[in-house]
Amino acid sequence: MATATRHNPVKDVSNGSVRVEIFDQAYNLRGSDADYIIRLAEYVDAKMRAVAEQTNTIDTVRLAVLAALNIADEYHLLRRKQEGGSSSYQQRTHKLVDALDEVLADARKTG
Repeated sequence: MATATRHNPVKDVSNGSVRVEIFDQAYNLRGSDADYIIRLAEYVDAKMRAVAEQTNTIDTVRLAVLAALNIADEYHLLRRKQEGGSSSYQQRTHKLVDALDEVLADARKTG
């Protein structure tokens, strides 16, 4: 499970469900990859516990929202970084294609 007590997740192979714990609450989740669901649950649990350590709130809904905001921030920072990188790659690709076109055009003229 995704809690500090680290109970083992319960997988039901027949229907693709897995029972996990996130911040001491049990959830039955379904998906095509039970191990991936377990990793996600562990990640969310860790985020909620980190927020709980940094704040004095014990309201689980508030902790869940703050953890979700932290996860959303991570996601958007990574996405922005990736989009910046992809446009850089796209620009380099276009320059290389243009350079290759010039070389091929010169080769056709002289060949």
